[in-house]
Amino acid sequence: MNTSSVLKRIQPGRKIEGISAVLLPFDGSGKIDLTGLAENLQRTFNAGLAPAVNMDTGYTNLLTSAERTEVLKITHEVAKGKSFVAGAFIEGMTGDPLKLYQSAIEEIVNVGGTPILFQCSHFKKISRPDLISFHKKLAAGCQKFLCFELGEMFAPFGQIYDLETVWELMQIPQITGMKHSSLNRKLEWYRLAVRDEVRPDFKVYTGNDLAIDMVMYGSDYLLGLSAFAPEAFALRDEYWQKSDTHFYELNDLLQYLGCFAFRPPVPAYKHTAAQFLKLRGRIKSDEPHPKAQHRPDSDVAILKEISANLDKLL
Repeated sequence: MNTSSVLKRIQPGRKIEGISAVLLPFDGSGKIDLTGLAENLQRTFNAGLAPAVNMDTGYTNLLTSAERTEVLKITHEVAKGKSFVAGAFIEGMTGDPLKLYQSAIEEIVNVGGTPILFQCSHFKKISRPDLISFHKKLAAGCQKFLCFELGEMFAPFGQIYDLETVWELMQIPQITGMKHSSLNRKLEWYRLAVRDEVRPDFKVYTGNDLAIDMVMYGSDYLLGLSAFAPEAFALRDEYWQKSDTHFYELNDLLQYLGCFAFRPPVPAYKHTAAQFLKLRGRIKSDEPHPKAQHRPDSDVAILKEISANLDKLL
């Protein structure tokens, strides 16, 4: 894909679909702050974005099955019939992967959510035909779900598919979209090109927190960064739809926050999110999951400056 074809992809005035991962907050004793979770969810709904729970931002790989179920319960109660997305996660579980995914999908659908398939180590062990067959079997019992390409910088069980695999997944009607988290613009541009050729209604949700302007090129988004300030992302999206040049100033500041938060080690961005949300009075504690990676306390001074600049643009 050459530069000129990329530039032709820019789509001003497009309505962006925003799905925001929601940070799962913890109190100072290492327990889930359920009240804080409910408030994070409500703020996301109020901003006009669909929340996504039991995602990487929600520490899904560090939660027990019972904790994921509790998160789903809270989300269902707060949603009151509104749309939300939830991760179907089976890594580390014993049993038949197909049945495990079917069970996870059923649990999500039963509380009104749209499932998104977290990859697992099993997907790395099977051939492409078997992988596609696996997804078709899941689709046979589910009206709608999303797929997920997760780079290994986020989790060792993740993988980025080759384009032929992406093309084949797009052929499955029940799969209505795919979150792409390679942190690579070029790979995402290729997916958009395939989407436009094969299935224009298929959603490519950028998970590139280092290039959140991918929405300019036709991606929608399912981001961890939007958990920091869903109202700011909603306003940015509105600016883009209205062809308002304020889009660029707000997007630039949010991207600065993203580059700071998602620096190596990338998984520690969740602690940065907690620091930022506490700083803005959204949660009570900035402690991450007890088993999660930490950021230094010195980060708070930088986040405070970003927060103050963000308030000037909202």
